[in-house]
Amino acid sequence: MATPPSQLSFFPDEWPDGLTYLENYVREDEADRLVQEIDAATWRTNLKRRVQHYGYRYDYKARQARQEDYLGPLPELFQGLAKRLTAEGHFQVVPDQVIVNEYQPGQGISAHIDCQPCFGETIASVSLLSACVMRFASQTHSQQTELHLQPASLLVLEGDARHLWTHAIPPRKTDVFEGHKHIRSRRISLTFRTMKFENP
Repeated sequence: MATPPSQLSFFPDEWPDGLTYLENYVREDEADRLVQEIDAATWRTNLKRRVQHYGYRYDYKARQARQEDYLGPLPELFQGLAKRLTAEGHFQVVPDQVIVNEYQPGQGISAHIDCQPCFGETIASVSLLSACVMRFASQTHSQQTELHLQPASLLVLEGDARHLWTHAIPPRKTDVFEGHKHIRSRRISLTFRTMKFENP
């Protein structure tokens, strides 16, 4: 039975089909190197949050990424993660597009489904530095659920979780999850995708 909109599920057996969540996916030293490399690069500041694009630039207003928006190969550290995700079976081909998002306390992202005409069947996101709650909502019934994403964790969306559920990060400075209050700090996410066209 679907839960009413006000009722949130925190249990893995009620997560969307196609959602995989793994904690401690990257080592502490690897996470440190990723943050150092990200902070040494240039941030885009045209959104409320800072972002970086790799592989292909994504146009948020047009909701598209075109072949002519190719930015070059992924950095070596990102490429290593992309190859690992593929070797472990999360992707059929090595991801060729990454968006880095920075979330300061109080920042979030509205409910959305990653661009279906642009990106392939799998979305994978690595969290760094701080935890946050991500909210999922079904587009076919009233069920909602939340997941407390930990630093160094991996979230994979495919199938229903990719196509039939929105995901969002509420814009707030603290989260309450399973009765416990968590104060947010700076968080970085790396989201890996495959483009729906061949590389130039």
